[in-house]
Amino acid sequence: MKKVRLTLIGLLVVAIGQLSFTSCTHVDLFEKTVTLPGHKWDNTYKPSFKFNIKDTTAAYNLFIVLRHNDKYNYNNIYLNLITKQPGQDTTQKARYDLVLATDEEGWRGTGMDDIYEHRIPLTPANQQFRFRKPGDYTFTLEQIMRENPLKNVLNVGLRIEKKQ
Repeated sequence: MKKVRLTLIGLLVVAIGQLSFTSCTHVDLFEKTVTLPGHKWDNTYKPSFKFNIKDTTAAYNLFIVLRHNDKYNYNNIYLNLITKQPGQDTTQKARYDLVLATDEEGWRGTGMDDIYEHRIPLTPANQQFRFRKPGDYTFTLEQIMRENPLKNVLNVGLRIEKKQ
């Protein structure tokens, strides 16, 4: 009986610890991914992600989310990130060379079977990124690799979270 009581108390302590840990690590964020038809990313397909920013005083982390299988032929991916800010008709374009693997270490993302997921930061850890004005932002992703369509890419997306 004493063993059962100690086991129940232990489980209760673990459960309370998990709840308090979870409540302390809540992160405000936006995350959306799209599935690429046929696991091929044609350069004419440019997924867009629209989200609303209310807090312009907070610093944010921005990530590209990418899933591919182990048949993906490259160690990197070249992307354009096209940004449309609230109240503006013009867009801004930034080019990124995102490293997905190294010859020494293999794939950098987390993997399960033959699928790998990457959350690649677009803002360096030591820099602050802030949205200048509140409102609706639209980010569009464009793959600019030489291979078209780009094979073995399953999903692509965007993640935005408040910096803690």
